[in-house]
Amino acid sequence: MADTPDSPHFTDELWRFLIELSQNNDRPWFQANKQRYEDHVRGPALALIRAMAPRLAEVTPSLQAIDKKVGGSLMRIYRDVRFSKDKSPYKTNVGIQFRHRAGKDVHAPGVYVHIDLDEVFMGVGLWQPDKEPLHAIRTRVAEQPDAWRAIIESPPFADGPWEQHGAALKRIPRGFDKDHPLAEELKRKSFIAVRPLDPALLESPALCDTIAEHITLMRPYMAFLCGAIGVEL
Repeated sequence: MADTPDSPHFTDELWRFLIELSQNNDRPWFQANKQRYEDHVRGPALALIRAMAPRLAEVTPSLQAIDKKVGGSLMRIYRDVRFSKDKSPYKTNVGIQFRHRAGKDVHAPGVYVHIDLDEVFMGVGLWQPDKEPLHAIRTRVAEQPDAWRAIIESPPFADGPWEQHGAALKRIPRGFDKDHPLAEELKRKSFIAVRPLDPALLESPALCDTIAEHITLMRPYMAFLCGAIGVEL
């Protein structure tokens, strides 16, 4: 099946490119294969982002789908190697972020789609937010434990496939009751929920609709986080 820049889904050429890039992660190889990247990775990713725009407008209009090659929803392929022992110049994954409109001013919840050779998943929420929004979320969890428990102990959390991820503190943060019934929740450094995606979905015309359906299911989780930091979902 041929891939085109206007196709809102990927083909198996995506996997071929990522496999070969992982084996030849250097500038000469990438420059020689840059058109493959445009045709089979960036092109379909931007088409997916464009196709998601009207769906996000219906599901959660505060999230943005920006189909710019640079500075939009598609994360750049170039790695920041300044502080890394691994000097490989290119990422061997595809990352797409649908950021909150308030994201320029505050660390706000968003949606992330991750594609690599080992796993495909999507996440919603905040990954390692700044001190102020993190404190605001912990405070709301502490003050509204029943509301938070109703979210994380009900489907789609209760019996999967969504799970909260991220590191946690060893002790409850200062200012919170160490005996709080949701003490383990208050120790979280991130408030992000993740679920796997079937890699075959990437080659399906149902990709956009499925992502939108997953976001819809997670609206209560996102709404709680947004409410904590004072932004609309």
